[in-house]
Amino acid sequence: MLRRLLLILPILSGIFIPILGPASRISEEVYLPTHPSVEGPVVARVFFADLADLNRLANQLDVWEVHHAEGYLVALLHPDQVTALLPAGYRVETDKARTALLGRPLHSLPAQTTGIPAYSCYRTVEETAADMAQLAADHPDLATWVDIGDSWEKVVGARSGYDLYALVLTSHAVPGPKPKFFLMAAIHARELVTAELAARFAEHLVTQYGTDPDDTWLLDYFEIHILPMANPDGRKHAEAGGYWRKNTDDDDGCPIFPYYGTDLNRNSSFHWGGDSTIPCFKTYQGPSSASEPETQAIQDYVVSIFPDQRGPDDDDPAPDDAMGVFVTLHSYSELVLFPYGFGSTLAPNHTQLETLGRKFGYFNGYQVCRSGEWGCIYATTGATDDWAYGELGLAAYTFELGTGFFQDCSTFEHTIVPENLPALLYAFKTARRPYQAPAGPESFDVIVAPTTVLTGTQVTLTAVADDTRYDSNGWGDEPVQSIAAARYTVDAPAWIAGTISYPMSPADGAFDAPVETVHAIVDITGWASGRHILFVESQDADGNWGVPTAVFLQVTGVLDRDYLPFVAKYAGP
Repeated sequence: MLRRLLLILPILSGIFIPILGPASRISEEVYLPTHPSVEGPVVARVFFADLADLNRLANQLDVWEVHHAEGYLVALLHPDQVTALLPAGYRVETDKARTALLGRPLHSLPAQTTGIPAYSCYRTVEETAADMAQLAADHPDLATWVDIGDSWEKVVGARSGYDLYALVLTSHAVPGPKPKFFLMAAIHARELVTAELAARFAEHLVTQYGTDPDDTWLLDYFEIHILPMANPDGRKHAEAGGYWRKNTDDDDGCPIFPYYGTDLNRNSSFHWGGDSTIPCFKTYQGPSSASEPETQAIQDYVVSIFPDQRGPDDDDPAPDDAMGVFVTLHSYSELVLFPYGFGSTLAPNHTQLETLGRKFGYFNGYQVCRSGEWGCIYATTGATDDWAYGELGLAAYTFELGTGFFQDCSTFEHTIVPENLPALLYAFKTARRPYQAPAGPESFDVIVAPTTVLTGTQVTLTAVADDTRYDSNGWGDEPVQSIAAARYTVDAPAWIAGTISYPMSPADGAFDAPVETVHAIVDITGWASGRHILFVESQDADGNWGVPTAVFLQVTGVLDRDYLPFVAKYAGP
């Protein structure tokens, strides 16, 4: 009955809804029964009966949160929606505190000259594009700023519109082909944290190249493509303070501001159809699959950089040695989601997708789950992560960042960035073997001593091999095995042709635990002067090798034994 009632709802007014701050910053929440004669929009709890009921509601309402255990969702409701929900028997409770924030404009902070008003930590569409373009201009050996398509407004010419750009990062000094990682942000306009995190990750990789050993080898041997603004037209509306979600396509049957547009995360061509068919609803899927120019640009670009590694049927798995990772950043809910999200069907690579997801969850502390299952969120169709896996076999994920659409800057700077940069770095590391490497142990705390030596001497290399670093907030437990082996290579990872691997030993004399300290004595005889890089990898008892972690070693020259008395005389005590 609800579906029939909502489908015939008239859209009565064009309500622009600025906000003051995220819900997470409200200290007191007072829930009151919602009156059937509300005159304006409200933020409210809507109680649902089961997963099917939740999915029906999610197709029609602007859902912000889902609380499965308590049996309710939080949504932004307009009066006509309240009018339909209450007679249909739904319990609806207004969130008094959040509703009070609706309609409050955003104002720049004192002395703020850049960023979104009141949120100086988030760059605007124009600022993000300018900074990423400048990053590429300043580092042409590492970065390229690529025009991959146009926004809806630019295509139709009704308004100025934007180009969609991807930032491609890799060292041009090292030839390819290379494993690839695609990172996308801001497909939903109001999710401000996403574009900024993508931009910060790009800047981190470039500025740390040559300084941090992992950032250095990743850009030498891998390639990352970052689309920081997937929906720039919609984002401009959100920058004024509104809860804009969709793109700004206004010619599909809903010309009323601020309701028009297509939800780009329901418009992808894999399993499209099944979400809202009402143009004014927040999850409107578009008139046809991949109907929007932004969707077309994203799909065309991703297809151009990744091969198709999966068969045509839903139950065709990607091969174990498939390459490529795809992550799309959203907010909010503190979740790591993986395919399939369109119902109860499990992806044929479900176990492997779950394992990599649990690695991400270890770093950011988020719950790891499949979006189509009970207890996670709600079912979706036409989503970009489902498309990336379903069409190409990529290990594809959605990160739901933080606790609010307009996340406060303190939480962003001190929680979201430090928790998620390591998760993204690990995603980048797995791009060569995302369905195999996450099952293996991590190697960390890699130390070489001394760090600067003369050729002809020896150094000690140590590391921790750990097969236990998985998220514990998701469904089930990840299998853990004892460490079985560890190895190191010099100046190139083990999979590069011609690279020699050297064994490392357990510090306690036996490989018999899931966490081991490993070490090796490295002979520097014959090494050229200059900086070298040592890669450490570990293997578990099931034969799974994890991703490498690296450390720099500086070699300063050739040891001349006739020179030693001179060194001893003048070196001092």
